[in-house]
Amino acid sequence: MPFVTTQDGVEIFFKDWGPKDARPIVFHHGWPLSSDDWDAQLLFFLSKGYRVVAHDRRGHGRSAQVWDGHTMDHYAADASAVVQHLDLQGAVHIGHSTGGGEVARYVARYGEPQGRVAKAILVSAVPPLMLKTEGNPGGLPIEVFDGFRKALADNRAQFFLDVPAGPFYGFNRDGATVIEGAIRNWWRQGMMGSAKAHYDGIKAFSETDQTDDLKSISVPTLVLHGEDDQIVPIDDSARLSVKLLKNGSLKTYPDYPHGMLTTHANVLNEDLLAFVRG
Repeated sequence: MPFVTTQDGVEIFFKDWGPKDARPIVFHHGWPLSSDDWDAQLLFFLSKGYRVVAHDRRGHGRSAQVWDGHTMDHYAADASAVVQHLDLQGAVHIGHSTGGGEVARYVARYGEPQGRVAKAILVSAVPPLMLKTEGNPGGLPIEVFDGFRKALADNRAQFFLDVPAGPFYGFNRDGATVIEGAIRNWWRQGMMGSAKAHYDGIKAFSETDQTDDLKSISVPTLVLHGEDDQIVPIDDSARLSVKLLKNGSLKTYPDYPHGMLTTHANVLNEDLLAFVRG
């Protein structure tokens, strides 16, 4: 399997499909999943003639289960290692949830100075900051994330069934069509990864203030968010992010959940394609 070794010695698994001379699209997955969560998008863009690249974050999926470095800084550096290894130029970077935070930090620190990034897309993304603070009164209280940590430490396998069966895909809403395969696939991906990486990752995605990252990004950036996102509430994420971006645009979806890339892939894929081509 293809791996790249980072500067601090971590093996990162990646997929690289499609013509090498085609425009690259790089996908950054959410917590606690893997590059497999992008299956519907990878196959879609591959069918449109693009080169698609996706990696498993450190401690997730097939990447090395190291005990440390589970921070947004390391996530971005690891993504940069993959991009440099493949020598990608003019890529479009798409991030979901925690992956959206990874994209924001990667583009701000590594992408634009070298001209490696043409556009960015943040889907149901965590920036600018999820945690409630004096400066971010609309955020979620620390008790929410402490609850995540406790549930993970007490019984990670059960927690990783409860999240997709409930708020992640909106299957807890009245009248929702439950997709059993999506729940099982979410659980499968989560349990492939490291409990330590997932535990530390909660702090990374909830407490990392990415206000400055967003302010420094100048490439065209599309922000997509479901209005019924129960994981990353839209008012304290997407609606704030688009105000901080120099060249940002926002598209929202009534009643769509956090995991809308899976539940509404047919709609999201076309919107992603339109922005990539535009």
